[in-house]
Amino acid sequence: MELLFEISGWAGAVAILSAFLAVSMGWLKAGKGFQAANLLGACAFIINGAFHEAWPSVVTNIAWFLISAVALLRMRSVQDSPAAAAEAPQVQFPGVPDTTGQLAIVEAPRAASFT
Repeated sequence: MELLFEISGWAGAVAILSAFLAVSMGWLKAGKGFQAANLLGACAFIINGAFHEAWPSVVTNIAWFLISAVALLRMRSVQDSPAAAAEAPQVQFPGVPDTTGQLAIVEAPRAASFT
């Protein structure tokens, strides 16, 4: 039985780190897949932490789980609304995670030429 709890902890680590790597490298958008991996990873860490009585880790991963669960619920409610279909898709640049916020790209002002 102890092996099952250890496997759970390692599986949680793989899920969370893989999702973070994929978003950081631009291979995955920080959407449903990312949040689902975080949610499952947090569950696995909660199981492992409770077995080892590592309560600070358990509490941290409960918060991690709740953040991911709320994000997934919000994504679902936004997807279900008709206004979401009318919005323009966001641009995702390769290698730049979309969790960094919006950047405005403006053209540099050109110097006036007096010739």
